[in-house]
Amino acid sequence: MGRKRAFFPVSLCVLLFLLTGCMSSMSTGSQGAKTVATGSAGGANAQDANSGLERCSASLGTLAIFEDKSESWYEHLTQDLSLPSTIPVIRLLAQQSNCFVIVERGKAMQQMMRERELMQSGEMRSGSNFGKGQMVAADYTVTPSITFSAKDTGGAGALIGGLLGPVAGAVAGGFKHSDASTVLTLIENRSGVQLAAAEGSARNTDFSLLGGVFGGVAGGAAGAYSKTPQGKVIVAAFTDAMNNLIRSVKSYKAQTVKGGLGTGGQLGVQGSRQAASPAAAQDRLQGVMTERNYNQSTTFFEYVVVTKDRSRTFRFTSPRKIPYKNDLISFSLINDQIDDKSIKLVERKYLQRYWQ
Repeated sequence: MGRKRAFFPVSLCVLLFLLTGCMSSMSTGSQGAKTVATGSAGGANAQDANSGLERCSASLGTLAIFEDKSESWYEHLTQDLSLPSTIPVIRLLAQQSNCFVIVERGKAMQQMMRERELMQSGEMRSGSNFGKGQMVAADYTVTPSITFSAKDTGGAGALIGGLLGPVAGAVAGGFKHSDASTVLTLIENRSGVQLAAAEGSARNTDFSLLGGVFGGVAGGAAGAYSKTPQGKVIVAAFTDAMNNLIRSVKSYKAQTVKGGLGTGGQLGVQGSRQAASPAAAQDRLQGVMTERNYNQSTTFFEYVVVTKDRSRTFRFTSPRKIPYKNDLISFSLINDQIDDKSIKLVERKYLQRYWQ
């Protein structure tokens, strides 16, 4: 009995030593880096920011953050883990980086609109200046997502149990690795084009069954604590993703498509209208619209355009009336035919002034 009583405190001390080491194990892209969101930000200034956070020398534009609450990861985050929205963390990281100016598009925007309603009601003092035309547009939108995984490391439990006996083995049953992989997607709001996407990852090791030793009284506190490492690992993963995203946009080079973006692409489908050729898209021609006649039987307008050097003549029809008869126009070609939507005025009454 004496040996058993002496063994238990020693086992407990060794176990607590192992606990302390395990709970401090966290990594992101680099094993030695502590990529967590810390400090604060005000304008372009950041205080006590993580030294490993990437920064920009100048802002690249305004940024809104959209969190899709219909996704399964959000339900797991808020219901199963009882953790709040990811938006505050991403806002802090983005502002500390100085790469983006953050604009409000979340819950606080309801209060912004409420202030404007009060202004319109006439209840505000004169000079409150909540008139129209003051809100800043969001150049970009970033969208976060999370992939969770948790792996039970039974081998570690067996090892500790073998060293310290069955009591320690019961605790080691809660020894787990908590992994999180995050993705940040950056969209340009005016075109809808995805500019960049970046993945981030982190791992944290923790004990989740401290109640196995300390009993039911401490079990509630241990259960609440087991969620804290989950939160830390998610923040670390988003920090890693933000770093990767910033590296991408700092060396950003726009993708190009021959003929222009959204004009048909290079993967043609039989029966579809082909996009303008590269030459047609880049080289505009000039000519004089010498004829414009309305055909009642077809209900179309018939046009004749002669190039400025008079070397070529083009004929085309269009359901719309183009108001440039006898004028000098510029235009592009599709399959060697004038694209009527590309026509622009260059000079009025060119024919009367120079060709007669």
